[in-house]
Amino acid sequence: MRKLINAPADVVSDALRGLAAAHPSLRVDPGSGTVVRGDAPRAGKVGLVSGGGSGHEPLHAGFVGHGMLDAACCGEVFTSPVPDQIIAATMAVNGGAGVLLIVKNYTGDVMNFQLAAELAEDEDIEVATVLVDDDVAVEDSTFTAGRRGTGATLFVEKIAGALAEEGTALDAVAAVAREVNERSRSFGVALSSVTVPAAGTPTFELGEDEMELGIGIHGEPGRERVGIGTATEIVDAALTAIDADMPLSGSEVLVLVNGMGGTPLIEQYVAYAAAAEWLAGHGATVVRPLVGPYVTSLEMAGCMISVCRATPELVRLWDAPVETPGLRWGR
Repeated sequence: MRKLINAPADVVSDALRGLAAAHPSLRVDPGSGTVVRGDAPRAGKVGLVSGGGSGHEPLHAGFVGHGMLDAACCGEVFTSPVPDQIIAATMAVNGGAGVLLIVKNYTGDVMNFQLAAELAEDEDIEVATVLVDDDVAVEDSTFTAGRRGTGATLFVEKIAGALAEEGTALDAVAAVAREVNERSRSFGVALSSVTVPAAGTPTFELGEDEMELGIGIHGEPGRERVGIGTATEIVDAALTAIDADMPLSGSEVLVLVNGMGGTPLIEQYVAYAAAAEWLAGHGATVVRPLVGPYVTSLEMAGCMISVCRATPELVRLWDAPVETPGLRWGR
């Protein structure tokens, strides 16, 4: 196992210490695995809390800041945060207007966030929960009942975060978060496996001439294993699957071409060129593209494509200023 770490058991806490040193505007507690916006709580503002297993950086901790999340809970690698982490983050960002919990659809995450929501209500904190389940590849897979929550989590956190920044009420922020999820779809492709530090060996094996279509962000199996293809063939497979589930013709779309952690940016732009051509050829108009490693899976090679059918209001909120370690524009 060749990784830039000290000890497998210390990866998350060491990374959070690094995040704290690099971004002193955040309140980072490596011991509890929580990251909180420096000016939280803000009176009258809906707080946004998300989280999940570590290993997907910059999701979620890298999206804490102005215009996105107020707090993130960092579980161990590919392991859900526990309710104590989630309730601590929820209480830290409660400014009296309620807290929105944004949860990727994985069984452990759903259970622990639900327990934390019940604890928050016991503390008289109004809570709403939005489930992200954008993956079109498989249903009822490893770790999941129903569709997995993947790349569209970024769309949900950015757009809901912008609306919360404007002082909008909790029910309206939750409604737009659900709308973004309903209008979004994702499909991922793996060209290599990942090695979880605590395991020390690859999660799965791929032959030199194989790729996995429809992979999950923890290395879960996809739809099928096929011979490795060109970037154009990979993008075609991903967008064809998305289009079959949510027709894109006639839509204006937000598009994320997301590197999974081990794919160079030059290759991600090769994939985006193919995606832009595919979308134009199928009657969709890209209004906002984003290319880069935003929802990763440790060192996995491959990419994930996420598409959101936009509205003028969703584009306005997407364009609103954001300032986080992982995403920033407009300030």
